[in-house]
This record gives sequence, structure tokens and C-alpha cells, in this order.
Amino acid sequence: MLEQTGSEAIVYQGQFGEFTITDSDRTGVIVYRTGLMVAALSFALGSALVLLNHSVVDLQILTPLFACFCVALGVSLFTIHIYLAVLHQLLQVFWAIGTLSSVVFAVNSSEPLAVTIYNHPTTLFGVGFVFAALTGIYFKEAFCFNRLETKVLTPLVPILLLGHLLQVLPLLWEKAMLAVWAILFIVFALRKVVQPIPPDIGDKSVFAYFKQQRSAKA
Repeated sequence: MLEQTGSEAIVYQGQFGEFTITDSDRTGVIVYRTGLMVAALSFALGSALVLLNHSVVDLQILTPLFACFCVALGVSLFTIHIYLAVLHQLLQVFWAIGTLSSVVFAVNSSEPLAVTIYNHPTTLFGVGFVFAALTGIYFKEAFCFNRLETKVLTPLVPILLLGHLLQVLPLLWEKAMLAVWAILFIVFALRKVVQPIPPDIGDKSVFAYFKQQRSAKA
């Protein structure tokens, strides 16, 4: 990396050449992290309502909270930097399938969406794609930054969802795992706030290289 003086940008040496980080790049990372924080707060608040055994009337709040979670997660998925374009697009497709399924279930059920999902585990065949996309983010962060909380969340989320789908987890275990998920999600989002921005942008020369490879094949 070469640091230039004055108002000139820092020039980084990437795997396939030099690159600079623009204001647009930094804005994208801020938007990504903001989406994660909103998603984490929405999920944590919703989880608290469930774990504190609030009434069905109170649980009506979960539907707009879940909608906020989905929108924020979508924003993060469209601004996250992932080298493999196919994986990036796959996570976005997962999010779209899960979000659309959630809308369908919410519109066609007289119960709060969370109650519908809990009472009818097979709905996870649709809604679960949202959480598959989220798990993809956890995996990416665990792989790139070796974060303990995302290393725990990457297996915990599918285990909890599959366990509920197959009805093999005791209720106490499900509550405990949900609480751990909510807490670690907040920890993850908070740690992203204080992380330097350049690592989240990654090696832009790799993105440029892959783009050139795709153009050459077209």
C-alpha cells in the first residue's frame, strides 16, 4: 500500500493491480453496516417480545418488526462486498424468496406472522430462505474476519431452524438458542461499527479481474 500526501487518495496494492478507495465505496460500507444494525435491533426486539411471553396482541408488533428486519437485511445484501458474484447473487435470491414467502404468509393468515411460523414449521421452507441469506453473511464475516460471534452464528441459525422444522428441539433449547442468536447478532453489528472501513471493501483489483473475466467470456 502506498500512502500519498496532501489531498491525494491512498493507493493500495491488490492481488491484480493497484486500486484506490472512493467516497462511494465508503458510503456503500456505511450503508451495509447500517442495514446490519437495523436488522439486528429489529431481530433482538422481536426476540425479546417472544422470550418474555407477551400476549398475542403484543405479538402483532412482530410482523412490522420482521418487515423492518427483511428490508434492512436486503439493503445489506445489496451493498455487501463478496468476491464471488454467483454467491452474492445466490444470497440475494434467497432473500427475495424468503421475503416474498413472508409477505404471502402474512397476508393470508389471521395470526401474527411469527405465530404462524411457529405453529406451522413447514412455512420455514419459504420464510427460512431469509435466514439462509443472513447465515451467508455470517459465514462470509467469519471466513474473512475470523469473528467469534459469526463462527457461532453460522451453525447455530440452521440448527435452530432445522430443529424447529423437524420438531426435535425442546422448547427450552429453542428459547436459549434464540436468545444467544439475538445477543450475538447485536454484538456482531456493534463490532462492525468500530471496524475500519477498508477491510469491508476488500481488494478491488479482484473484483476488477473477475469482471474482466466475465466480459471476456461474454
